Amino acid sequence: MRHEVEPLRHGTMRERNLAVVLGEIARRQPVSRARLAEATGFTKTTVSSLVASLAGAGLVREDGPVRDGERGRPATAVSVNGDRVAGLGLEINVDYLAACVLDLGRRIRHRHIVAADNRDRAPERVIAGLTGLAARAISAAGEQGLSVAGAVVALPGTLDQGGGRLRSAPNLGWDDVPAGELLDAGLPALPLAADYDNEANLAALGELWFGDGPALGSYVHVSGEIGIGAGIVVDGRVFRGAHGFAGELGHVVVEPGGPPCACGGRGCLEQVAGQEAILRGAGIAAVTATSSASPDGPLSALVARLERGDERALTAVRRAGEALGQALATAVNLLDPDTIVLGGIFSGLAPWARPATEAALADGAGLVRRSPPRLTVSRLGGDAAALGAASLVVERVLDDPSRLVTRC
Repeated sequence: MRHEVEPLRHGTMRERNLAVVLGEIARRQPVSRARLAEATGFTKTTVSSLVASLAGAGLVREDGPVRDGERGRPATAVSVNGDRVAGLGLEINVDYLAACVLDLGRRIRHRHIVAADNRDRAPERVIAGLTGLAARAISAAGEQGLSVAGAVVALPGTLDQGGGRLRSAPNLGWDDVPAGELLDAGLPALPLAADYDNEANLAALGELWFGDGPALGSYVHVSGEIGIGAGIVVDGRVFRGAHGFAGELGHVVVEPGGPPCACGGRGCLEQVAGQEAILRGAGIAAVTATSSASPDGPLSALVARLERGDERALTAVRRAGEALGQALATAVNLLDPDTIVLGGIFSGLAPWARPATEAALADGAGLVRRSPPRLTVSRLGGDAAALGAASLVVERVLDDPSRLVTRC
């Protein structure tokens, strides 16, 4: 069938040009209009018009003089404005809800966590709690002169984003939940439509933007708490697989015929190296309380035992580290990453778990890689997913500012 080429509308062209100019400002700031004209190929008049529109929407600002060359008067610099527009990242986890507000300069302006046992709670009730947290975050942003452009929600489980459904979140007891519909109905209306993604994917993006970033190369970020997931980043982009289900590291079988898992399998990594499995092995009550939800809870007690040299705790963590390394060895042979990043609870347990993980990775490298990828520890811990979610909103504003410009 022959398809007619639709003529480019003036409005569409201007929208693209706004994105081009804002992108160059973000990359080169502080930068003069003359330099922007050189970088974009637009006329100085066009650049001035686009900058004025972006400034009117609060997305850029003039920062004072900048010298373009050896001669002449200094030009006026233009930079991204971090004081007017922000992104909201939200997270639903088994035992907490979290919110994070980032301005366009990716400075954290608000961060709040509410401990809540969400296991087996109806999705509607959990999202109602998230709605209250979002409203509080938007209000806190407003008190700082910030307008929240949009929200992204981090969800634990396998997602069908095209169909708007959370297919399965075993640790929450959720199955085939219309997540998109519930979030659209529950969250406050914002200029950009609410979106959601798997929490491990967003944690991996948080590592890209707030951790060691491009220096990691292509990497696998392990997001470990009650469940274990992995975000896979290749050339700066999340790899999702054909149906969006890539990265379910927690359900790689490491003990065939082992303990039953909520996913329906047996001997999955989560049953050996998940938070509750580690606590049980260490002889600590395996209550539903991650370090994010309860900084002084059972994980702190576990670390205290490890620091004292408690043999039972050391054995449980070493076993978890070894199982994690076995699962990661399989992932390495499939994906060939430059780096493995230990996040979530594994960042705090790394001094005791890492040697066993590295040894299992080395044993599993075999003849395929000759040597395993480097193993690093995230500085973000449990904050990575909410940071990644808020940063994704910021990225969307920078990639397409027209939605905000046209509202001014």
